[in-house]
Amino acid sequence: MFYENDWVMRQINMLVQFAARVIFHKDTVEYDIEDESNLTDTDDLYLKIQKLLQEGKICEAEDLLFENRSDTEAYLTLALDFYQKLSKMSDEELEQHNFSRQEIYDGLKEVLFRFKGMPELPVEL
Repeated sequence: MFYENDWVMRQINMLVQFAARVIFHKDTVEYDIEDESNLTDTDDLYLKIQKLLQEGKICEAEDLLFENRSDTEAYLTLALDFYQKLSKMSDEELEQHNFSRQEIYDGLKEVLFRFKGMPELPVEL
């Protein structure tokens, strides 16, 4: 199980780095609210997701992410940031909230697959 989770963690990190470099020409991606006095729809979504994560409601946060899917770079940044944060959680913390590394990987693959600005991925997902 440990080796499987280690492999999944590496796959998650590689997918995030790939998307960051191809779409954003950066090594990492982090969602930032640029103007707190004038929140965008994606900013609102980010705040709602962060609140759910703080409450340990990972499944609800992911559902909200997918319910509000868009083909904007802001949404992709938010999604990548979300899955990066989840991947940094311990296995015990994820399990406590009924989530797994495999679900992180699967969700990330789905986001990248659906994002229209993403070129074809070089590896089989």
